[in-house]
Amino acid sequence: MNAMKPAMMVLALLGLVIYGHAEVYIVTVEGEPVVTYEGGIEGFAATSVDSAEDMDITSESVTSYSLHLEKQHDILLESLFEAGTYKKLYSYRHLINGFAIHGSPEQAEALRRAPGVKYVERDMKVRKLTTHTPQFLGLPTGVWPTGGGFDRAGENIVIGLVDSGIYPHHPSFSTHNYPPYDPLPRYRGKCEIDADTKHSFCNGKIIGAQHFAAAAIAAGAFNPAVDFASPVDGDGHGSHTAAIAAGNNGIPVRLHGHEFGKASGMAPRARIAVYKALYRLFGGFVADVVAAIEQAVQDGVDILNLSVGPNSPPTTTKTTFLNPFDAALLSAVKAGVFVAQAAGNGGPFPKTLVSFSPWITSVAAAVDDRRYKNHMTLGNGQTLPGIGLSPATHWNRTFNLVAANDVMLDSSLAKYSPGDCQRPEVLNKHKVEGNILLCGYSFNFVVGSASIKKVAETAKILGAAGFVLAVENASPGTKFDPVPVSMPGIVITDVSKSMELINYYNSSTSRDWIGRVKDFNATGSIADGLTPELHKSAPQVAVFSSRGPDVKDFSFQDADLLKPDILAPGSLIWAAWTPNGTDEANYVGEGFAMVSGTSMAAPHIAGIAALIKQHHPAWSPAAIKSALMTTASILDRAGRPILAQQYSGTDLLTLVPATPFDYGSGAVDPAAALDPGLVFDAGYEDYVRFLCSVPNIDHHEIMNLTSSACNASSGHPADLNTPSITISHLKGTQTIKRSVTNVADETETYVITARMSPEVAIEANPPAMTILPGAIRDFTVSLTARSITGSYSFGEVVMKGSRGHKVRIPVVAMGYYN
Repeated sequence: MNAMKPAMMVLALLGLVIYGHAEVYIVTVEGEPVVTYEGGIEGFAATSVDSAEDMDITSESVTSYSLHLEKQHDILLESLFEAGTYKKLYSYRHLINGFAIHGSPEQAEALRRAPGVKYVERDMKVRKLTTHTPQFLGLPTGVWPTGGGFDRAGENIVIGLVDSGIYPHHPSFSTHNYPPYDPLPRYRGKCEIDADTKHSFCNGKIIGAQHFAAAAIAAGAFNPAVDFASPVDGDGHGSHTAAIAAGNNGIPVRLHGHEFGKASGMAPRARIAVYKALYRLFGGFVADVVAAIEQAVQDGVDILNLSVGPNSPPTTTKTTFLNPFDAALLSAVKAGVFVAQAAGNGGPFPKTLVSFSPWITSVAAAVDDRRYKNHMTLGNGQTLPGIGLSPATHWNRTFNLVAANDVMLDSSLAKYSPGDCQRPEVLNKHKVEGNILLCGYSFNFVVGSASIKKVAETAKILGAAGFVLAVENASPGTKFDPVPVSMPGIVITDVSKSMELINYYNSSTSRDWIGRVKDFNATGSIADGLTPELHKSAPQVAVFSSRGPDVKDFSFQDADLLKPDILAPGSLIWAAWTPNGTDEANYVGEGFAMVSGTSMAAPHIAGIAALIKQHHPAWSPAAIKSALMTTASILDRAGRPILAQQYSGTDLLTLVPATPFDYGSGAVDPAAALDPGLVFDAGYEDYVRFLCSVPNIDHHEIMNLTSSACNASSGHPADLNTPSITISHLKGTQTIKRSVTNVADETETYVITARMSPEVAIEANPPAMTILPGAIRDFTVSLTARSITGSYSFGEVVMKGSRGHKVRIPVVAMGYYN
């Protein structure tokens, strides 16, 4: 009897090991759950229903099929694992087909490899966040309810996207389990047919899908093997922007077994019309882009999103506003199409905009309130901050650090840049296994030939406990974004902190006389970086977002027009991705990506414009733009003036007070934009007059592109009825007239005030005015140069209404001598 005690103790210890290291995993398997099962399995009748009210869970068909699913779950588990080594917590049969299991990571991995298993996710305590800008912008509570909720937000509005195509099978664009879309006869676009599957690229949500590549083919740049002669997104960018503008609501964002929130477009019920004109290897050609814009307008889109623009002001025309791209968009606006365009990613430097014209809404990019941070703790007690969307190293313990360059299998392999940790086959698995792999961030990561995703894959293959990527050199302007990975990992982006890490590693590592490592004694641990922090110091203008002043010609002369127009979230935006996507090396093969750029900011405005168009179908593009601009905020969530990310003299990121050249009129406020009180309206003829007023412009060129002749008295560009005032060469006093239309339902009295920095005097007249519903009233703003500083002065005109409306326009001027 006593001889059996040690064996029993061993079994007890094994049980502790299994459950001590076990976690809860959610597993889904092939086969339809009760609510979507339409029959097909012998002996089991269909159980699918259209609503929860229709389901009778006591019926024989539902009972028998749900028991069948549970039995299949048990058969799978019993075929893989011994009884007592795991515990099934739940069988999911009605809404999803799967189960929850308490088991070891090894068992989870075995399930991932098992036939019939769709995916395995570790269950985690997470704060539920969307992607996350709909909440940040107040859409679920302030805008969607006014249109019938998220399931009606943007109903029957068509958003055209000139981009890299779309991945039509993504859940963000699915029509499964969503109310059917009504026919929309006014949209005349077509849907190309997939040559392989013979199926249409459209599904009701996606209402049009076409591609344009004639110029690319003619130039010899198009490769059908990788560029896809179809609307299929071979890049990722197009799917991402489409999902931001109009992706379905409540789509779980899952990567590496973790849910990062639920994704939603700004107008989740809007239709998507795809006009593919960008390609993964070479970008696109203006001829193809213009053809796509023209087709979109002919087809009848309501909103046009352009997360694309020229690399620099055109050199073939003297005036930026008259390039073919902007001229095509002027025609689009004439047809009643609202155009949102990315301002460009050339920031934080001035005059880097690639969106020039007043008929376009140029969108700058903001950092919202969600920030991902992480840190690493060294064995000597130092804490090194960094970024890493990863779980923590296990069991709250430290692990030895091993540098990739110290664990090469052979010194001859140094030619493969082993420090990048891109090739597991050149590193010694025996030495890496169970340790934290230390890698170096080289220029290969900047050019895209190396990726953090590949570092994580290398570390996982070698059995590492985690990885750390040290940035030893960083070029000015290098942008580091957190990348989700499946194992503990961190990037130390601060060069000085990376040097502290390397110095600690070298001082703790003993070597022989020729430099080979005898003992790895440096230790460390990586914290959990999966949970974001929410900050009130948001929004901020993102460092990469292009800045004004706007330019009127290829010699970069300042224009009398404020750009960008508005600020919207554009940093670290989660949205749909295509498995074929190559635009971001860290998200190859993934279904979602977290990407930054004004490309992400523009579709936020396109989607919000769709919501405004839904509420006010008769409004012109200029009226929609005005509503967005005059209600924008210049304060962050803490009530302080918005700040802009900038570089200091030492190339360190710093924060400075933002100006209209950073954010235009301010950060978009969708709820306020639905009810702006007053709008500054303008039409095609107004834009032609603006062109005619630009100094030194070629009037023949205007006639060629617009078929409109210029009058003898051309006026001043600042006379255009925009919701902003910009004068780049203010001499003496200049008086500007503006006209406002009351779009509210009631008469309202507005008090008008103006303020400006002291170098320029400002006066608005009349000081107050009463406006009837639908009426148009004029007011004037006089600017006088008081002193010549060689820099711009900033101010504003504010109109406060008696019924609570507040209309604000920014004023920008630089004084000059007469």
